[in-house]
Order: sequence, then structure tokens, then C-alpha cells
Amino acid sequence: MSTPMPSWRDTQRGSMVRGALWLVQEVGHGGIFTKGALREAFPEVSQIDRRLRDLRDYGWQIDTHREDPELKQDEQRLVQVGAEVWVPGQSKTKAKSSITAAQRQKVMEGDGWLCRSCGIAGGDSYDDGTTAQLDIARRQVLLPDGSEEVQLSTECNRCRVGGRGSVVGLGEILRLVDSLGPLEMKIFAGWLSADERRLSGMEKLWGLYRAMPADSRAAVRRAVLGDDEMGVKI
Repeated sequence: MSTPMPSWRDTQRGSMVRGALWLVQEVGHGGIFTKGALREAFPEVSQIDRRLRDLRDYGWQIDTHREDPELKQDEQRLVQVGAEVWVPGQSKTKAKSSITAAQRQKVMEGDGWLCRSCGIAGGDSYDDGTTAQLDIARRQVLLPDGSEEVQLSTECNRCRVGGRGSVVGLGEILRLVDSLGPLEMKIFAGWLSADERRLSGMEKLWGLYRAMPADSRAAVRRAVLGDDEMGVKI
């Protein structure tokens, strides 16, 4: 027989445990709450915000506007309920260790201080004028032997939200590399060395051509293919 869930109002329990119970009982999975509502519920706990942040070490996911751009500045969302820290023994062992400052520094330096998904740098602006913030994402990688491994990557707040739950297939990438011809391999190796895909003159020319009006595209086709080829669809 399972033990009934205690009330978050039980002041005999620690503030982190009470905060977890409040999230489950008052906010609910996927629910949004504000810092004001949290402090109103726990007026006697001066650092209740920090106690809720501690839950992340036990597998809880609580997003702010940094992780979810749809949230307002003072809003947070309960995305995932982790360990039942109100159960005896559950609050003793952390579900997974936090990323240390040294790990964060190493990952971001290795990634060139850029989001590995979209390439934006921290502090740069998106198209809508909001500012990008970089953080460390845990990504599931499917290894060639079929096993999965969690690896760390630098991502901006938008890409972290959009990439949750996705799995990177390392084996598939390696198979595609093996299928490249000699010229393609040389070009790809150049991109890897520069850690950047630089468009060739031909690619830039193609992009310009595709963006031109039909009459201008026809003029380019005549210059390249001659009048005999103009019957081909533009």
C-alpha cells in the first residue's frame, strides 16, 4: 500500500520538500507559476527560489524564460517531476550531478562559445530582437553499437527548448561520411578543419540565381546554356 502524499503546508518538513509538494499539488505538471505566487505561498522562507532550484539536482525540470521564450520574465513552468523527495531516503541521493563550472567552461570553449545548433553567440540578437543566452544541453547520442550516451553541447535558449527529446545518430553520420566521394570528402574535411561551412563561389552564385525573377533567370540560362537549351523548364 502506497504512502499518502503529505501536504505542502506541513511546516515540519524542509523547505525544498515543501516546495516540491507545492509544485505537484498546486501547480501541476506543465503548469506555470510566478515568483510572486511562490513567495506568497512561503512567506516565512527567505530563499524559497533557491530551494526550488535545488530540485533540479533530483531530476526535476523547472523552466524559466531563459529555457522557454514563451514564458514571461517572472514566470516558470514545471516541465518534469523528478525524485519524490518527500519520501524518506529520496532526498538523500541526487538523481544526477549538476554540471560544474569547470565542465561548463570546457564545453563552451570546445564549442567556440557558439550555439552548436544555430551558430548564434551569447549576447547576439535573434530576428525578433531578443537576446540569445548560451547554456549547456544534455543530448542523447545513439552510438554505432546501438547504445545511448548523454553528451554535453553548447546551445542557446531557443535551440535547447526545440531540441529536447531528440536523439543524435552518430552511426548514421559516420555511414554518410563513408559514402562521400573523394572530392566531397575533401570539401567536408575543409569544413571540419575550419569548424565552419564556407559557401563556395558556385553555391553563392546558385543562391543568387534562385532568388532572381523569372526573366532574369532566363537571361542567365541563355548566357550559360545558349538558345538551344531554352526549351528546358526554368
